[in-house]
Amino acid sequence: MQKSDYRNMWVYIEHDGKTAAPVALELCCELRRLCDTTGDRLYAVILGELPASETDRIRECGIDGIIQVRGTGYEYFNTDAYANAFTVLSRKYNPSAIFVGGSINGRDFAPRFAVQLNTGCTSDAMQLEYDPETGDIQFIEPAVGGKIMAVITVPELRPQVGTIRPGTFRYAPTGAKPEIELIEEEISFDPDAIRCRHIDFIPDEMDPEMDIANADCIVCVGNGLKDSEHLERYRKLAKLLGGKIGCTRPLFDRGILPYKLQIGQSGVMVKTKLYLSFGVSGAVNHTAGIDADLFIAVDKNPDAQIFNYCDYGIVGDMDEVCDEMIELLKAREAQRASI
Repeated sequence: MQKSDYRNMWVYIEHDGKTAAPVALELCCELRRLCDTTGDRLYAVILGELPASETDRIRECGIDGIIQVRGTGYEYFNTDAYANAFTVLSRKYNPSAIFVGGSINGRDFAPRFAVQLNTGCTSDAMQLEYDPETGDIQFIEPAVGGKIMAVITVPELRPQVGTIRPGTFRYAPTGAKPEIELIEEEISFDPDAIRCRHIDFIPDEMDPEMDIANADCIVCVGNGLKDSEHLERYRKLAKLLGGKIGCTRPLFDRGILPYKLQIGQSGVMVKTKLYLSFGVSGAVNHTAGIDADLFIAVDKNPDAQIFNYCDYGIVGDMDEVCDEMIELLKAREAQRASI
């Protein structure tokens, strides 16, 4: 095969029939930047029906075109029909790269169509770069428990396929282009050949305190926490700051806080105005999940890796520093109340 025969980049638009998944919009915004570098056109691929209001949001991300696929087999997500659609489309249009949000569904069908196309699939990349000498995309992600950053390429095969964890990139629409190409395809898949059936769907009962991805302030507690009894002071600090509490993986492993509060590559990617960490060592797979306007770290070890990432670092006992912050915030509240 000739790599020059493959052009343009695609983003799979995951949706529930009503709303496009945030990760799809994030990918469109990031891939706009990458396509401006490579000279490729950016296409959003939509399987099934999506309201016009949502396609307008996709257009605002600066895409060059939409590939709209209709037919049987897309009434609910299933790996068989979805993988077949991307296989058929890819063989017809020869895209250079296809990007899929790293959701449960995305991780399921992306490698399926990749193997059908005899190409590779990179998972959970944290950064995307273009190598002008080779024409390859570099998928950059933590490896070996976060000790190194691996650079993965697909040097010979096309298309280059990758899944990207939700929250990795910012949703920053650049505005719709004056003219956007619309390609309509009819690709049907025999419903009897679908090997799974949609029986029922019961949504999670979402606790607002567990939704930390876009909280304005996060107080993150790491493995330096002695035990669960010492956790209450950090909850109090988060409340005083109008924020929410989060944790690193060791606290989830110890059963102190639930998985939904775990921050990092294997947990939640967060975007926040203020990020306060206490007793966090600073492993790459944790810090890669943080996008903060202001990052303050507290740790008793002056050589802790976390101090390489924060804006301000405090060397000291995490409990003592937290208590001091609480007292200062209470004093400030009392002063305001007296005015």
